Amino acid sequence: MNRPEKRNALSLVHMRELIEAFSLVAGSEVAGVVLRAKGPVFSAGHDFRDMAGQDLFYMRKLLATCTELMTLIGEIPQVVVAQVHALATAAGAQLVASCDLAVASKAAGFAAPGGKGGWFCHTPMVAISHSIGRKRAAEMAFTGDVIDAITAAQWGLINYAVEPDELESATEDLLSRATRGSRYSKSFGKEILYRQMDLPIDKAYDLAVEAMASASQTQDAQEGMSAFLEKRSPKWQHR
Repeated sequence: MNRPEKRNALSLVHMRELIEAFSLVAGSEVAGVVLRAKGPVFSAGHDFRDMAGQDLFYMRKLLATCTELMTLIGEIPQVVVAQVHALATAAGAQLVASCDLAVASKAAGFAAPGGKGGWFCHTPMVAISHSIGRKRAAEMAFTGDVIDAITAAQWGLINYAVEPDELESATEDLLSRATRGSRYSKSFGKEILYRQMDLPIDKAYDLAVEAMASASQTQDAQEGMSAFLEKRSPKWQHR
């Protein structure tokens, strides 16, 4: 994101730009994506200049576009890692929570500030609450306070909090580890992982058993087993 003068606010235009970028990546053979930002803030959330005085029809369209962006990140076959160097608030924190993985500088912070104002952070809290759970989500939502990166890691909003000068290397390390292996296996794995998470445990196992049995018949699954038994490095066909 490169709108430093706007604190990388998620205007309708910018969200459409991000949707286009993620859609292009989804159709490529890229294994993973890093979402980073330029400027003093990772993202200040929605752009109030885009919203003040707008009617209900427009606001529904804007928030539907935001939901499309956040959902798309979870749906593309690639692993998406947020590299958070600074403050991420409201829909900016939602963006981090929507990424598969996240690494943040210890200089970063996260907040859902609507709770201390006049417009509650309803949509940001969908993604945030799925990451950190009920009580911690309620604290963020009701107080609007900024939590630091170490707390965000402890709560599960991000994976790691690192020193600012280690942020890029830590992100690259996590992405490298998260994208090794078969791209096909990873993309199918991402889909099933998220589908089973919100199911009752018996339904989750039903889905996972069928997915794992079906995946065992792919070329890469068979190659992985053969390579292990033959004590050699696998040669992935990514199918």
